[in-house]
Amino acid sequence: MRILYKILPIVAACLMMVSCTEFTKVMKSKDLDYKFEYAKKAYEQKKYLQVQQILQEIYTPLRGSANGEEALFMLAMAYYSNKEYDSSALYFKTYYNRYPKGKFAELARFYSGYGYYLDSPDPQLDQSYTIKGIEELKDFIEFFPKSEKVPEAREAIFQLQDKLTLKELQNAQLYYNLGNFMGNNYRSAIIVCENALKTYPFSKYKEEFEFLILKSKFQEARQSVSEKMPERYRDVVDEYYSFVNNNPESKNLKEAETILRIAEKHASK
Repeated sequence: MRILYKILPIVAACLMMVSCTEFTKVMKSKDLDYKFEYAKKAYEQKKYLQVQQILQEIYTPLRGSANGEEALFMLAMAYYSNKEYDSSALYFKTYYNRYPKGKFAELARFYSGYGYYLDSPDPQLDQSYTIKGIEELKDFIEFFPKSEKVPEAREAIFQLQDKLTLKELQNAQLYYNLGNFMGNNYRSAIIVCENALKTYPFSKYKEEFEFLILKSKFQEARQSVSEKMPERYRDVVDEYYSFVNNNPESKNLKEAETILRIAEKHASK
């Protein structure tokens, strides 16, 4: 057993040296078909960096050949499998634009969008990838409405849209917290919430947006000049009934009712 433990690392090292030597030989070769076949073998072995290096060099020269289409798709998948989603999207797009009816067109469109979904950052960060993911996945559904991956694409779109709405909710909450600091931030909070509800009417954050509108209108009324208070409090009363009708079992009903009682006292003055 001790001898076996000593031999195994040596064998592994030898195999690695052979592999590296073969890869070096492949990279020096001018035989495109030889390189392509090695890339396929490397892809099966999950050696994605080797696949990228080889195919990056030969996918353009292979264009128009029998292997050109597969080489480009495999290059995109190597980046995707290596979690380099931005780079993979570039090659997936190149593929489906170059081969719009190719045998991998459906998967290229799906993975292009799904990669952006996987790479989408937290809501407080820049959401460019989130928006790109939504656009790509919507295009995928439009081009391949009967694909078995449509449910997966739709679910990803919903999650990406929820991320965008959460970002809007956080922005609106920030305006609310700022209050009247350097201007009427309650009005800004209301505008952000109303725009978000128009853009994403089925968001899971719909109740939160509506309640924040009610609170913002209430605070705006409380801190208004006297001549504007009655009108703004009447608006609060209307907003209360809209909120309750839409959310009859809301956890915020008690706070909403407190707002209503105060608003009704001032609305008639």
